[in-house]
Amino acid sequence: VQLQASGGGWVQTGGSLRLSCTASESVHSSIPMGWHRQAPGKQRELVASIRSGRDPTYADSIFGRFTISRDNAKKSVYLQMDNLRPEDTAVYYCRAGTSSHAYWGQGTLVTVSS
Repeated sequence: VQLQASGGGWVQTGGSLRLSCTASESVHSSIPMGWHRQAPGKQRELVASIRSGRDPTYADSIFGRFTISRDNAKKSVYLQMDNLRPEDTAVYYCRAGTSSHAYWGQGTLVTVSS
């Protein structure tokens, strides 16, 4: 499975961006899809994840500001990011799969200026 992410860019504090990720083939709805991010000098961290039958998972740092959604018919997962902060600056990676077997997209850079 190949994942193609898009939607990153530059935005001022308080602004919004919407990330999109499309898979090259269908990912069963029970398989988690989501977003991780890696800021300069930091480890990659989970931002949000979604799968059927469960509530989405969000990192505490973005809870209430970001919303993850998924369209299985379009083989896509989205991340709506509102009220962005400089600390949200990172490369955002799309991910599909479980902890034992996962696919990663190429990453899209989000830069939030103060």
